[in-house]
Amino acid sequence: MVWQQIYDPFGNMIISTLLAAVPVVVMLVCLGFLHIKAHIAAGLGLLSALAIAVLGYGMPAEMAGKAALLGGFTGLLPIGWIVLNIIFLQQLAEQNGSFKVLQDSLSGITEDRRLQLLLIAFCFGAFFEGAAGFGTPVAVTAGILIGLGFSPLAASGLSLIANTAPVAFGALGTPVITLAKVHGYDLMEVTAMIGRQLPLFSLMVPFWLIWAFAGRKAMTEIWPAILVTGLSFAIPQYLVSNFIGPELVDIIAAIVSMVSLVLFLRVWQPKKIWRSTSLKGHEHDGGEAKPAAAMVRHSKAALVSAWTPWLILTIFVFVWGLPPVKAWLNSLFAPAFPMAGLHNLIEKVPPVVTQPTKEGAVYTLNLLSSTGTGILLSAIVGAFFMKYKPLEIVRTFGRTLWLVRYSLLTIVLMLALGTLTRYSGTDTTLGLAFANTGVFYPFFGTLMGWIGVAMTGSDTASNVLFGGMQKVAAEQLGLSANLMGAANSSGGVMGKMIDAQSIVVASTATKWFNHEGDILRFVFFHSIALACLVGIFVTLQAYVYPFTLMVVH
Repeated sequence: MVWQQIYDPFGNMIISTLLAAVPVVVMLVCLGFLHIKAHIAAGLGLLSALAIAVLGYGMPAEMAGKAALLGGFTGLLPIGWIVLNIIFLQQLAEQNGSFKVLQDSLSGITEDRRLQLLLIAFCFGAFFEGAAGFGTPVAVTAGILIGLGFSPLAASGLSLIANTAPVAFGALGTPVITLAKVHGYDLMEVTAMIGRQLPLFSLMVPFWLIWAFAGRKAMTEIWPAILVTGLSFAIPQYLVSNFIGPELVDIIAAIVSMVSLVLFLRVWQPKKIWRSTSLKGHEHDGGEAKPAAAMVRHSKAALVSAWTPWLILTIFVFVWGLPPVKAWLNSLFAPAFPMAGLHNLIEKVPPVVTQPTKEGAVYTLNLLSSTGTGILLSAIVGAFFMKYKPLEIVRTFGRTLWLVRYSLLTIVLMLALGTLTRYSGTDTTLGLAFANTGVFYPFFGTLMGWIGVAMTGSDTASNVLFGGMQKVAAEQLGLSANLMGAANSSGGVMGKMIDAQSIVVASTATKWFNHEGDILRFVFFHSIALACLVGIFVTLQAYVYPFTLMVVH
């Protein structure tokens, strides 16, 4: 029996919207204000979502349970699998001592903590976002920053803020490719449109990042380096997205930015070296920062040895992200399991879609092609390079699994919540509330993308969720469909820093467990403020500067 989604079960959009928001509010309040542990907060959010789906929206209870189960499986693979294996590599490097050598080598480029933040959180993180996405950049950069002595809140929160502008083209362009494929956008046109929105914020985010870390005055002291970092990322981001395509936007822009900043620092250093590793204003509530270690010079052989595991990681992650490699690995092993009692038994209905459309519910066990598997293999290869014995590798993996057990549980519950809201239609109710804003739709449509990522943890998932609605609403209002499809993705990137799974990844990477609420409270203002700025820019594109909508490729 097919169940059709209902988007206004109470015949009053205000009441229906308030009800649809309850699961998200429960989870965020528990995390951010009641200081409840993340896995418990996620569990409470999931329970409220189940109650609302079944009792409020009339979703059959069996379907609701299976939707949550499907989301839980997705939380384990690919998201949890990535987190587990990147922390595994980090543990190997820490035990071996090579992680300390890596940190010293980064300190050797500059002792200034602000410049280290630009290099690692923004440039290095953008590269891993482009190559892998799905939590990898936050796990890597937060782990490196905590090792350099940054306080846990600084390492976590600033890694999340930095991982914004690259997200729309993350994982070799997966979010925009999926948007075009699922909802019928022209791939090059919507890619180019995103490439005319995000470069402004790619220039802005490095300034914002340092301001959030050290304050306005400290930011102005290194403005030349920040400008070099932002411009050298924004310009390639625009050129590649408008004239080549979405796949290599982040990777090319990140490499150019990283090289530009390192070369610039050879001829320029700030007059005053910033050595504090705590967030300004959070010196006493941001976790214990390690004291700055004395500068240590290492031999060339030691540096090569320390960097090799991370070079191996980069190569594996890049290769695993290539579509032909993924296709080949999936041809070897990727069994698909349609969820009986759910698959093609739920229909989306107008105005979200033009005609009733069945929702598939298939879990694909793509273990071989998962980015996490590439990370695991790189960790094993790196472990042998670091002269670990097989039994030591197995023991370290076991200790890592125990270390991140609650983080994995939290991710499973978060994805269960997000998937249930998708199949029950409660997230669509929230989206329709934004779609009914008329002339203000360019602004609120952008915030729809923001809330999509905040709820699902993925720009790709947000594009799948709201991409069709953006197209329908834009055509009804006489706006450019490509503009609003791009706005969904561009606005969504600012929601990445507050989505629960990213926060859990950050707290796990920094080993600052049970402080997810502290991280959320710190990044929330930055997230909503940047999302509103994207919304204002999209509104200007729609009504004031329509020439930016012209196809130039």
